[in-house]
Amino acid sequence: MSRVGIVAALATEARALTPIIPHRGCPFGLEDGTLLNVSGIGNTAAKDAALALINEGADALVSFGLAGGLDPDVKAGTIFLPAEVLAAGSERFPTSDAWRNRVAIALVAFRPVAAGKMLTSLREVSDIAAKQAMFRESGAMAVDMESAAVARVATAHGLPFLIARVIVDTATDVLPAAVMAAGGSGELRVWRLIAALTRAPAEIVDVIRLARRFRVAKSALRAVGQSRSLREASVS
Repeated sequence: MSRVGIVAALATEARALTPIIPHRGCPFGLEDGTLLNVSGIGNTAAKDAALALINEGADALVSFGLAGGLDPDVKAGTIFLPAEVLAAGSERFPTSDAWRNRVAIALVAFRPVAAGKMLTSLREVSDIAAKQAMFRESGAMAVDMESAAVARVATAHGLPFLIARVIVDTATDVLPAAVMAAGGSGELRVWRLIAALTRAPAEIVDVIRLARRFRVAKSALRAVGQSRSLREASVS
């Protein structure tokens, strides 16, 4: 029997698992015994969060949250359960087949993508040209900034590993600078968004489009977060 530890970069993502976030940057337990750590954005933060979860007793790890689409055929709100994650370089880390398949079956009504590749980037990917280049070079369906770091920790400790992500921005969406600035803390600060849009009013169309994508993705992420298969103790 295993105790699952989940790394979520943002509090916005973690609320799909629990409405209350008592701690950020250190593990805390959910009602069913699952451990959660809200890490912050990026590889270093995710690595530290994964190690902290293991120190608290986790012996299976999940990288959980939102992701950006690279494959033009992948729509916003798609539940993505990749078979492997590619690091920036040549590293490849497989996810647990049995665990991934069990979660995919549990979420069949949402038609998750149960195979394919995730790419972890060392930087934010906000423009269409960069997404096109990443897709062409890697063949990955989506991109995030944490999964490879969590996978590396899991592999080093011989632990099962799963990625459960939902696509929010598609391959043809630009991430407006206003949104990046307003959400840098992990929470969307409306006053920051208004200030940024004042300086760049042309971005308002992209902001409205992304807000629609986010509502769809948030609903799907909540379904993933509440799935027992994601958080069940046995992942063999």
